[in-house]
Amino acid sequence: MDKIEVRAPAKINLFLKILGKRKDGYHDIFSWFQAVNLFDYLIFDKQETGTTLDIEGREDLLADKSNLIIRAADLMFQRFGLSGGLKIHLKKNIPIAAGLGGGSSDAASTIYAISRLYELNLSSESMMELGLEIGTDLPFFFSSGQAEVTGRGEAIKKIFLPLNYYIYLIHPRLMISTAESYARLNLDLTISNPNIKFTCRNNLDDLVGEIKGIGNDFERLHLNSYPVLGEIMDVLKRTGAVLTRMSGSGPTIFGLYKDMPEREDLQKIIRGDWQAFVVWPITLPAWDQSGFLTFGGR
Repeated sequence: MDKIEVRAPAKINLFLKILGKRKDGYHDIFSWFQAVNLFDYLIFDKQETGTTLDIEGREDLLADKSNLIIRAADLMFQRFGLSGGLKIHLKKNIPIAAGLGGGSSDAASTIYAISRLYELNLSSESMMELGLEIGTDLPFFFSSGQAEVTGRGEAIKKIFLPLNYYIYLIHPRLMISTAESYARLNLDLTISNPNIKFTCRNNLDDLVGEIKGIGNDFERLHLNSYPVLGEIMDVLKRTGAVLTRMSGSGPTIFGLYKDMPEREDLQKIIRGDWQAFVVWPITLPAWDQSGFLTFGGR
């Protein structure tokens, strides 16, 4: 195999609690991650030497060693003593620095693609371990797509959540640094690990009933700094969202809907400088564009 095309899904945090700072400098988290069908697309071609990356859709995104794709490729070539090189093309659809895990998903896809191209046959667990060396969100993308995530992101517990609902994502074209968000977070205002009972969650009402009292610890911080985020939440509530929340360290806001929101109604009240996506939850893996690998949702 000399070429492979894969798709890298985004994720949302249905809730996110920051439990404290660790001795290693990372933070312990408690969160439910859900994969959604908003994808970046990547093409990997073997070449004689070196790793090159070209990016379609974001001229401001660097293609150097600061990019998680390059870091993941370098790690794989060095760790397994691979020869030759790799030409990578990224079509970028997931907003960057948005709390949707796009960069981590791209890097996870790179680990998967190299494992396939070079017939390494790595297990999901092995790829999770490699991914954690790049970033704390990477292990999730080797899971089933629905997970309780704890520790600094390395502890992935499979959970079962409904798939029969819609999600409206709105990104206000702000870029918020994850590192800066953690640095500004007042841990005295966060609460300890909430007590969630693993009851039946067969539909959206069950899910919302279970998590509505557990928010995102970054929301208070960013709602004070960026009033537009509160405006977005109000828009989503007015159009029928049964729950609104910020994903990750922001700034993307999402609303959960029982039925597909009417695009015409949303377009009337959504500002032109916002990016908006109607998506739904999926299960993973979702790498293969051919459809050979099955994923959930609609």
